[in-house]
Amino acid sequence: MGKLNVVYLKYLSKEDFRVLTAVEMGMKNHELVPTALVASIASLKCGGCSKILKELTKNKLLSYERGKHYDGYRLTNSGYDFLALKALTLRKVVSSVGNQIGVGKESDVYIVANDENQQLCMKLHRLGRTSFRKLKEKRDYHKHRKSASWIYLSRIAAIKEFAYMKALQKRGFSVPKPIDFNRHCVIMELVKGYPLCQVHNLNNPADLYDELMELVLQLANHGVIHGDFNEFNIMLDDSDKPTLIDFPQMVSTAHANAEWYFDRDVKCIREFFKKRFDYESELYPTFADIMREDNMDIEIEASGFTKEMEIELKENLQTEDISSEEDDDENSVKVIDCRISGELIQDEHLDTNGIKNAHPTPTADKITILEQKELAESNSQSDDENIDDIDLEQLSLHNKSKLPFRDEVPLEEESMKSMCMSLTSTAPSIAPEQVRGRMRRDLRKRQKQMKRRITVKGEANAATRIRRLNDENIKESLVWGLD
Repeated sequence: MGKLNVVYLKYLSKEDFRVLTAVEMGMKNHELVPTALVASIASLKCGGCSKILKELTKNKLLSYERGKHYDGYRLTNSGYDFLALKALTLRKVVSSVGNQIGVGKESDVYIVANDENQQLCMKLHRLGRTSFRKLKEKRDYHKHRKSASWIYLSRIAAIKEFAYMKALQKRGFSVPKPIDFNRHCVIMELVKGYPLCQVHNLNNPADLYDELMELVLQLANHGVIHGDFNEFNIMLDDSDKPTLIDFPQMVSTAHANAEWYFDRDVKCIREFFKKRFDYESELYPTFADIMREDNMDIEIEASGFTKEMEIELKENLQTEDISSEEDDDENSVKVIDCRISGELIQDEHLDTNGIKNAHPTPTADKITILEQKELAESNSQSDDENIDDIDLEQLSLHNKSKLPFRDEVPLEEESMKSMCMSLTSTAPSIAPEQVRGRMRRDLRKRQKQMKRRITVKGEANAATRIRRLNDENIKESLVWGLD
């Protein structure tokens, strides 16, 4: 996703931002925006759009990519950050950017300041990270769309979070004060405190537990459920006062599975207090305790639950009901399977034992051969001294004593040994799974090498490639015409 580096922001001119805005507008209905379209949307007075595009690509605010049908530019996260920061600086909301104070699966958090040197919090939504890509299942940002760019989805997430914070703060909930937003960037009040996950000691855990349970119930009374109410999304100040953050997954209490989400939020807090502070209470709210006071879910259109998740949940509930009825049948099937598998295993053991008995072990053969060689060498010295005294008639006996490893073995046994040895030599020494794994690794390595070779070229290369394709088409048409 890249880090936020605002040093280059002060060197950008109006024409640069005009070109960036033109690419952003072109990306509404283009995956890659062609150069001609960027030039027509930007409509610079003095021209020079291609030069500006090259400079912006060099500084990684734009990316030049090769598509299936044409080449073009697309906006990077850094370029989108610069557009949002430029709009916020013109509104005099942000004047300086400080350190990064938080990283999540969906966003990055920075400290910023305004013209009055008041410290604020800036949250940049970064949807599309590898840690959280199942966005269509977990969030309802797509709605009726089949696909959308990550930049556009980040903008929707920022708009929703700003609306949630504004509605909650209006009703007196302890949330950061929302100040402004632009594109995927949300500016809010800086909460001075620590996340609950970093707190290890509390003066009174019982009071904080009661306050958090009351907060969950108050949210439900206003018509919404947080959906991710855990120690990572609760901030504590010096006086142990909680502040709620992170609202992209709010669910309405009128939802079909609202009770499951409510119980999950309560369970998260109970388990954390038991594990961290060794505190456990029998008093906790249930879904039946909700007394609806407001319709905040209708105002902010809280859902956070898609059709795919609903189908999965219904299937899980159905399988749980059916499993209790079919326990006896499953047990009987398991017994039959075990008997059959046991018989197969016994047969396999018989076959393997037969093969093992037929094959002589190579280590034992080596040891016997070495012992025989040592005996032969020890006897050779004494035999050489008395070899002259041996008669020709005793030569055969001498040969047998000289070479004791030559035994008279029946030919059938020798042929059986040779057959068994040939069987062992043809068997593979590496498991098939390892062979497949090595082949897959080699294939991936080759594919990576091929990707490295294919480098994206500039516009000149695109023009020459088109000319080359046109020349090939003309030659082919001439050949067909001659025939």
